[in-house]
Amino acid sequence: MKLHTIETGFFKLDGGAMFGVVPKSIWQKSNPADANNMCTWAMRSLLIEDGDRLILIDTGMGEKQDDKFFSHYYLHGEDTLQKSLAAKGFSEDDITDVFLTHLHFDHCGGAIVRKNGQLQTAFKNAVYWSNEQHWDWAVNPNAREKASFLKENILPIQESGQLKFIESKEGITFADNFNVRFAFGHTDAMMLPQLRYKDQTIIYAADLLPSTGHIPLPYVMSYDMFPLQTLKEKAAFLEEAALKNYILYLEHDPVNECCTVQQTEKGIRLKETLQLTDL
Repeated sequence: MKLHTIETGFFKLDGGAMFGVVPKSIWQKSNPADANNMCTWAMRSLLIEDGDRLILIDTGMGEKQDDKFFSHYYLHGEDTLQKSLAAKGFSEDDITDVFLTHLHFDHCGGAIVRKNGQLQTAFKNAVYWSNEQHWDWAVNPNAREKASFLKENILPIQESGQLKFIESKEGITFADNFNVRFAFGHTDAMMLPQLRYKDQTIIYAADLLPSTGHIPLPYVMSYDMFPLQTLKEKAAFLEEAALKNYILYLEHDPVNECCTVQQTEKGIRLKETLQLTDL
């Protein structure tokens, strides 16, 4: 197995929404906001070479939306999904599996492209993986979460015939040294890849832990559908990560690619930051 960091660009979200009940006077120390109270966030995917499989975890938001959409989310930066893949020596056609942690637009938008006015899958040779529980949740969205589940990102996957479901079972094996954890607080049945790599455990934290700034327990996003569930899941997850010295791969941290955590007198806190190339 070989791992590659894939940067797909940056976007902005409201700082208050990203940190929930935590006051701006506290969170802005780690994630400074602009004049509109917007903070910059990464959309960091992960590419896995595993034998004859080339697995891409999440795809960023893509570039097919209109100017009005991007005026809300401020897509910026030099990196794109395609450029980052090319920098690693790959193209979209090389991808065999697209593993979508969940179907919010900033995680799956790049899975679908618009060509000649038509929506189609960006990875024509890949199987697209979700799970049935989350898929049903996304295609029948509640009013609060509806803005994150865009039909143009989701339905073309099913229409392509490339969609398959992973069983919603904790610890299920997806590939060699690749198991799947589940979390239910942010959205229903979000999947977290757990990898065994160079004798270490790496967990793709997705939106259970968006950044190092979210490590303290009360720092729960307002975007989470079930914040008290997130609080329980996050507490158990971070305790396990500290005890077993897991490496946490951070999808949205604008600066830090990975981190470890440790138990302190104040609870679980950041231990160190690192990159995959440090392993």
